[in-house]
Amino acid sequence: MANITRYDPFEMSDPFDTLFRGFFRPVQMDKDVPQIRMDVKEDDQAYAVHADLPGVAKDDIHVTIDGNTVSISAEVKKESEQKEGEKVLRRERYVGRASRSFALEHEVDEAAASAKYQDGVLELTLPKKRATAARRLAIQ
Repeated sequence: MANITRYDPFEMSDPFDTLFRGFFRPVQMDKDVPQIRMDVKEDDQAYAVHADLPGVAKDDIHVTIDGNTVSISAEVKKESEQKEGEKVLRRERYVGRASRSFALEHEVDEAAASAKYQDGVLELTLPKKRATAARRLAIQ
């Protein structure tokens, strides 16, 4: 004979435990995904941005400027292989993306902006757009 249990819909012993059982899992950060760490400096004419992107190829870095919003994205490709003689014992591949967007106080002059990448550091020079003087319209 089966065990019969009485179900009480108003019993509040542990309703969330049964409802969400197996739903929440611990989050693990992947150590191979690059974290874009930045320094942003400002003077009267421009912003200077230094972004750390170690292990990223220059062709895999994309910078987008839209008004006062700057977006940096990078794609990392890593391959490692362990051999013992002529037998391959282990081969691992990894492809990942990292991106970072931020807004500046002033709009950026996209035409005069420049970027340089050397030794894992992306250096952006973002000149501020000059404010245009108010123009008086002639009424006809």
